[in-house]
Amino acid sequence: MKTTAACGLAAMALACASPVAHAQTGNIQIFGILDQAAEIASHVNAGNGTSATQYRLGLGSVPSRLGFRGSEDLGGGLKAIFTLEGGINLDTGTSGQGSRMWGRQAMVGLQGDWGQVTLGRLYMMRYFAMFDGDFFGAGSQGTGTIDAGIPNARADNAISYRYNPGGAGFSGGVNYSFGRDTVSANNPAAAGCAGESTIAKQCSEYSAMLRYEGSGWAVAASYDKMYGGISTTYGGLTNPDLTDSRAVINGYVKFGKDSKLGWGWLARNNEGSATTPKSNLVWISGETHLSEPVVLTGMLAQIKYKDSANKASVLALRANYWFSKRTTVYVSEQYVANKGTLAVAASTNSSGTGPLPGDSQNALQIGIGHSF
Repeated sequence: MKTTAACGLAAMALACASPVAHAQTGNIQIFGILDQAAEIASHVNAGNGTSATQYRLGLGSVPSRLGFRGSEDLGGGLKAIFTLEGGINLDTGTSGQGSRMWGRQAMVGLQGDWGQVTLGRLYMMRYFAMFDGDFFGAGSQGTGTIDAGIPNARADNAISYRYNPGGAGFSGGVNYSFGRDTVSANNPAAAGCAGESTIAKQCSEYSAMLRYEGSGWAVAASYDKMYGGISTTYGGLTNPDLTDSRAVINGYVKFGKDSKLGWGWLARNNEGSATTPKSNLVWISGETHLSEPVVLTGMLAQIKYKDSANKASVLALRANYWFSKRTTVYVSEQYVANKGTLAVAASTNSSGTGPLPGDSQNALQIGIGHSF
């Protein structure tokens, strides 16, 4: 009986261990970025028509995040993939996307030589299209200060297809959301447009991208459109017949081994704005390795609203010293000159207060970043 019992227990152990052993054909990675900067901002709107200087700690050159990604080889070139990624506010230890645990990405899908199909909370195609010409990315300075939709190009309830073979040649993708934003916080990252209702267009979103990479250059184009929802939807898109669309074309050219020049144009038609729905954002950016550890990045940008005096011009400069491929310290500076009634801020850091309408603002940062 003891022998029989022992054999039975061994068989049960093997049976329980079998799925675990099978799971070892996959892999899981923990990844992240921790970036924090001390900042001083001038000409902050202090109310009652007065300005003041503000000192703060917050987001620097890259949004901080923590994530998990993995894959399992299913055979025949097919893989199951997943990503869970959430933003982090290092200065307070809170979520970078409010009530969302995995506000940057939360997706599962299949991948093969034909591309990948994913479902969940996903990046819109404009996010990938902007990489080529915008060297400041989604940090607290750069084009995201001019158009808040640039660092918030994500959609809930989405399904996406991407073809990205890597290297030279064509790549691209499409994305569709049945309800682009389930969280309501009255800002671009939480617009309160849950969708998935009996009204087909309500709170839906779609985007598409096409990119070509040559030898030392690349160009990418994208188009996306977001449909409105109910009366409380952020941004004035208070019914499904109102839309907010953006068309982007940008690219870069390399010079030598360590320098490149980027450019871009973003045309927006925001029907949620009754007075200035159409705008054009243009920029030119450059990056060069001054020496092996020192990288200089600069950008000139301007947004102009059609049939309006509203205009904002931006100059951004950053110097990075790279101790290694993962750790850097930097100094970053952005100056914004507003015209008309615009009050574009020189930084998106909380409280993110811009200047008085039509006034200028300057933000200086000193920060450190580490990736893992």
